[in-house]
Formats: sequence, structure tokens, C-alpha cells
Amino acid sequence: MKEYFRPAIAISSGAVSGSPGRAECYEECIVRAGGVAKFLRPAEWAECRSGLYDGLLVPGGKDLDPCLYGEPLSPATALEDPERTRFEFSLLRAIMGERKPVLGICYGMQLINVFLDGSLFQDIPPMTRGGIDHRAGIHSIHIRDNPYLKQGEYEVNSSHHQAVRRMGKGLKPWAYSDDGIIEGLYCQGHSFLVGVQWHPERMKSSLTDDLFRRFIDACR
Repeated sequence: MKEYFRPAIAISSGAVSGSPGRAECYEECIVRAGGVAKFLRPAEWAECRSGLYDGLLVPGGKDLDPCLYGEPLSPATALEDPERTRFEFSLLRAIMGERKPVLGICYGMQLINVFLDGSLFQDIPPMTRGGIDHRAGIHSIHIRDNPYLKQGEYEVNSSHHQAVRRMGKGLKPWAYSDDGIIEGLYCQGHSFLVGVQWHPERMKSSLTDDLFRRFIDACR
């Protein structure tokens, strides 16, 4: 009967309506992969417990406050609501403490990295060398050896201006863009703790299907 179990996935959200953007895309991917999605806002966490959920998805958002990794604020940084970030740190602490699966997308990947004592490039163009505009469009990524997805070259969407700089504790990169930006990471020793820098929920592809299927299977 295990294959018929539809795991409950908590999707973190901001305190205001409209967060995360295009929320329906996340829900559709979770449902299509065999799960049930529940959006959680900061005010709801006090009434809930992590035991109600089988996994956590941290979706896209704005920029993390660089004070979280010991840097001054860059003029290019557009801060996410600090209430949301505190809420997601709390969620991560609880879910990871129970060894349950976590998937982070774009901002969500960056949040995982910072939560585990990593740092970020606050603005890719002036801080790195390369010709890729990560803020809009499509570019190639190279997926290397990892426990979840097939190795190879893929095209993904891209809408970010920040990226992982110093890797968080226990994290390992497994996908890169041509200019060396880390596009995917996972936590060694964890059943499923994965971050991707692109937005798979906005792409109809085998890569999206495989990623969400592996996440939901891990949550069963």
C-alpha cells in the first residue's frame, strides 16, 4: 500500500498574500508527483507541528539579509520579509531535526545554504566573471554525479541575481552553469536535502518530473 500514500508537503510562504509568486505552479508539481501541498504562513506555524508533514518545499522569493552571513547590505539586494526568513529557519530546523526531506528552489536553495553557515554572491555580475545573464532567460547547466538526477547537460530557466558563494556545512554542489555558478546542491548524509537555483515548477520537462518525483518518493 506504500505506493498509494500521498505525502503531505509543507510549502513555506510569506506573511502577505501573493507570496510565493505563481504558487499554483508549486502545487501542481507536488500533486502531479503524487503528494498533497499545504501552504504555510508564519502565523500558522504556532498552531502546527512538523509531525503533520512528510516534507518541506522552500520556494522562490526575494533576497536574504546578508547580515545572516556576516556581510553588509549591497545596493543591489532586495530584501525578503524578515518574518518569512525567520519562519523558514524555524521550519528547516524542525523538519531537518526529524530527518525529513527538503527541496529548496532558487531563494529556497540559497536559504538552505545560509542556514547551514554558507554565504552568497549578493549580485552576480560585478562579483563574478562570465557572460551569462542569470536574471532572465534560459541557459545550460551541467549536472554531475549525485544521488538523485541523471548526469548530463540540460537547459533551464533562470531568474536570479544572487548565488551560492561559500558552501554551507555538509553541502555538496552537483550542478553548474557555464560560468561556474552553482546551480544545484545536496546535503551529504541526509535522506533528501536538495536545492536547485532554477525554477523547475515553471518548466515542463523530464528534469522537472524527475526532481519532483524523487522528492515525493523520499517523503513516502
